[in-house]
Amino acid sequence: MLLEFVALFGIAFALFYRWATANNDFFKQRGVSFAKPKLYFGNMAQMILKQKSMFDIVCDLYNKGGSSKVFGIFEQRQPLLMIRDPELLRQITIKDFDHFINHRNIFATGTDDDPHDMSNLFGSSLFSMRDARWKDMRSTLSPAFTGSKMRQMFQLMNQVAKEAVDCLKPEQTASGEGTDVDMKDYSTRFTNDVIASTAFGLQVNSFKERDNTFYSMGKKLTTFSFLQNLKFMVFVTLKTLYKLLKIDLFDKKSTEYFCRLVLDAMKYRQEHNIIRPDMINMLMEARGLFQTDKTKATVVREWSDRDIVAQCFVFFFAGFETSSVLMCFTAQELMENEDVQQKLYEEVQQVDIDLDGKELTYEAIMGMKYLDQVVSEVLRKWPAAIAIDRECNKDITYDLDGQTLEIKRGDYIWLPVCGFHRDPKYFENPSKFEPERFSDENKANIQPFTYYPFGLGQRNCIGSRFALLEAKAVIYYLLKEYRFAPAKKSCIPLQLASNGFQLTPKGGFWIKFVPRN
Repeated sequence: MLLEFVALFGIAFALFYRWATANNDFFKQRGVSFAKPKLYFGNMAQMILKQKSMFDIVCDLYNKGGSSKVFGIFEQRQPLLMIRDPELLRQITIKDFDHFINHRNIFATGTDDDPHDMSNLFGSSLFSMRDARWKDMRSTLSPAFTGSKMRQMFQLMNQVAKEAVDCLKPEQTASGEGTDVDMKDYSTRFTNDVIASTAFGLQVNSFKERDNTFYSMGKKLTTFSFLQNLKFMVFVTLKTLYKLLKIDLFDKKSTEYFCRLVLDAMKYRQEHNIIRPDMINMLMEARGLFQTDKTKATVVREWSDRDIVAQCFVFFFAGFETSSVLMCFTAQELMENEDVQQKLYEEVQQVDIDLDGKELTYEAIMGMKYLDQVVSEVLRKWPAAIAIDRECNKDITYDLDGQTLEIKRGDYIWLPVCGFHRDPKYFENPSKFEPERFSDENKANIQPFTYYPFGLGQRNCIGSRFALLEAKAVIYYLLKEYRFAPAKKSCIPLQLASNGFQLTPKGGFWIKFVPRN
C-alpha cells in the first residue's frame, strides 16, 4: 500500500512538474534574456508568500533587465515580455496598436457565458472587454469624462470635499493640538461618496454614517486579504475550474448588492422618466431605454444587464481604491516634504484670496499649476498602475539593434510603469520627491513614453481626469485648513508593506492634521 502511494505521488508530482515548467524554455527559444523562474511561482514567489510588495518586485525585475530593451519574466507559469525601451513602447501602444488591442484575457467573459451570471463582473467591464465590444463601449462611455462633464461633476465633488473636511473639525476642536488620521480610511470614504453620486445617483455621507451599506459593501470588494490574493492567483491558471465549480471571484453578497442597486435604479428612472448626468443614464441611453434625439440618431447597443452593471462596478472598483491611493501618497509626501507643503499652501492661499469668498470653481482648481506638479510627481513616484499588459493578436517582428524580436499571436506584453518611473536614466534621483520635474520649464525634458501613470494610447485609463480632479479638490480643502504633520504611527521614510497588489506603507497611512488657525 505504501509503495503504491509513493508511486502515485511520484507520478502526480512528475505530471505537476512537467505542467509547471512547460513554458520555462519560452525565452531561450526566442533568444530573449530572462529572469530564472521558481517552480509554479515564476518570478512572483516573494509576493505570493508576502515577503515583498508587487511594486518592489516589478522594480527589481525591471532593473535586472540591464541594457536589454526586452526582458523575459514569469507570472507563475505565464511568460511575459517586459518592454524596457520607450521607442518600442511607442510602437506597441500607438503605431502598432491594431496588433495589441486587448488586455490579457484573464477575466474576460466569453460569448458562450450566461449573460445573467453576475459572478464575474470584472470580466464584463470596459477594462476586460475585447476588440469591437471594447471599442463600442469605450465610445459610449468617453463622453462621461470630457472636460465639460468634469466641470459639471466638479460641483458635486466640491460639495463632498467640503463635507469631508468639515467632518474633521469637531475632532480638532476637542483635541486642540491636531488629530492623527488614518488617511486610507479617510480618503476611501471620500471617494466612496463621490462615486455614489456620480455613478449610482445616491447621496451618501460616509463620515457621518460610518457603517452605511454602500461603503461597507465597497470595502469588502476592494480589500485584498491573503485569501483574496490567492483566489486571484489560482483563477489566472485555473479559470475553467472556477467556472465548473461556480466559485465567485468577489464577495457574493457585495456583488449582488451592486447589481440590485444599478438594475433597480435603471428600472425606477425608466418608469419615472428621470434624467441624471451620470454613468447609468448614459448606459441607459445607449441601450435605447430612453428615447432622446441622441438615441434616435445612433445605433441601439445589444448589451445585457451584466454589461451595464459591470461598467458601474469597475468605475466604483477603480475609483474607490486607485483614487484614494493617490490622495494618500500625496498627503504622505507633503507631510514628509515640508518645503513642498509650504509652497503648495501658498498657492492654495492665493487661490482662496482670488476667489474672494466664492465657491471653489473647476477653472480655479485646473489653474493651480503647482498642485498639478505635486500630483504629477506623486503619480511618477507611486503609480497606482504598477504595470500594464497587452495581448498580441497578430504576429509582428521588430528589429532591435540588429536583433530580431518576434512577437507572436497570443504572446503577452508587460509595460512596467513603476520601472520606467524609477529609472535614473529618465528621472534623475528617482527616489527623491521633486514636483519641479513637471514645471513648465522642465516637463518638456521628460523623454516621451517614460511617464505613463494612466497608461498609453487608445487603451489608456478613461477615468484619469476624474481621479485627478477629486484628489486635487480634497487636497485643496485639507491644506487650506490643516498642516500635514507626522503622526505617531507614520511610516517615515516610507516602506511598502509586503501585502500583494495594493500599495500601502507598513503600518498604513497616518497623518496628523494640525489646524492652521
